[in-house]
Amino acid sequence: QVYLMESGGGLVPAGESLRLSCVVSGLAFSRYNIGWFRRAAGKEREFVGVISWMTAATQYADSVKGRFTISRDSAKNTVYLQMNNLRPDDTAVYFCAADQSARVKNYERGYNYWGQGTQVTVPS
Repeated sequence: QVYLMESGGGLVPAGESLRLSCVVSGLAFSRYNIGWFRRAAGKEREFVGVISWMTAATQYADSVKGRFTISRDSAKNTVYLQMNNLRPDDTAVYFCAADQSARVKNYERGYNYWGQGTQVTVPS
């Protein structure tokens, strides 16, 4: 059974940092792109970033570029989302998702497996 578990969310002041983790089990971790998405209250889920299983290249949404970084540790079957200089508009539930395609995707329906999400709150 495929299982993705996010952790590391919390409440932090604006300007601070958080690191989210996504632990993956039940699939060949090294053969899956892992994407991060988020959903703010009352809004649609949106793409945050993704890391390629083939090249380890990353792609980010414009809203987080330069502040967020995705990395992966294959020995731990874990992908990280380092979030720096957090802003109130980063407040959302953050999800990780897995996709086996050769090319990375920045849209939801391209992903086969999803975690349950972790809440990140940055008060204004």
